[in-house]
Amino acid sequence: MAVDANTIKTTDLVAQSIDFTEQFSQGLSTLLNVLGVTRKQALSQGSVIKFYKTEGTLASGDVAEGEIIPLSKVTRKEAGTQELKFNKWRKITTAEAIQKGGFNQAVQTTDQKLLRLVQDQVKSNWFNFLTTATGTTSTNGVGFQAAVANAIGQFNVVWEGYGVQPVAFINPLDVYAYLAQAPVSTQTAFGLNYIENFMGFSAVILSASVPAGKIYVTAPDNINLAYADLHGDLSGAFNFTTDQTGLIGVAHNELLNAMSYETVVTTASVLYPEISAGIIVSDIRTATASK
Repeated sequence: MAVDANTIKTTDLVAQSIDFTEQFSQGLSTLLNVLGVTRKQALSQGSVIKFYKTEGTLASGDVAEGEIIPLSKVTRKEAGTQELKFNKWRKITTAEAIQKGGFNQAVQTTDQKLLRLVQDQVKSNWFNFLTTATGTTSTNGVGFQAAVANAIGQFNVVWEGYGVQPVAFINPLDVYAYLAQAPVSTQTAFGLNYIENFMGFSAVILSASVPAGKIYVTAPDNINLAYADLHGDLSGAFNFTTDQTGLIGVAHNELLNAMSYETVVTTASVLYPEISAGIIVSDIRTATASK
């Protein structure tokens, strides 16, 4: 007996998993390229990531001929830690929902929503590195433009000699309040809007995860990505489909005992600064608050 062309087969389930991981990884790769992140490190789940701050005292370099050169002192101190752990999500679609709305409507469309929710959670976790970092460099300015100018000024002091352009993370309400009706060209990556080559920044990431009234600026070289590689034993044990990096794992399974169809997603990643003092935080002040 010939199989109906609309019958969902095992190969269709694998294709669905591949599509999910490709959408996730392509959007993520674009975002990381915009940020200028080049250091991506695969670690074991449970690894503890350490953040550091550097302090130093430079001794006088005015040394007479033949005299002992005094020692300068530079120390690298731990500024915080974060554990790399898995986040896990699961969604179940019943047979009745598939029968009523069709496979595409019941499963694929809700998978798209799940993908956006997972992206939102990953982004929210990532931007914690901005708001929770200790030992950051602070500045402020009256109004958006002054706050930006002072942030870039502090950036050029902190990152002098590195020859890099800053990247900024700003709440979209602050940007559009400043721009008002002025046209601006935005692009999208990993569910985030960003602006390239704007006000002296190589890129400005717009996210509601960034507190309104604050501008975070740092160098691309200061941003690192650590993640748990889902290739290997873990992927085999749970039949995960992964992207090329192994950053995300997705599995689609038939639950025959419940006549349902299951989507499981897992990932473990931390975006963190190499040097917390290399993050400049600029507060947008009002004219009234400055008096």
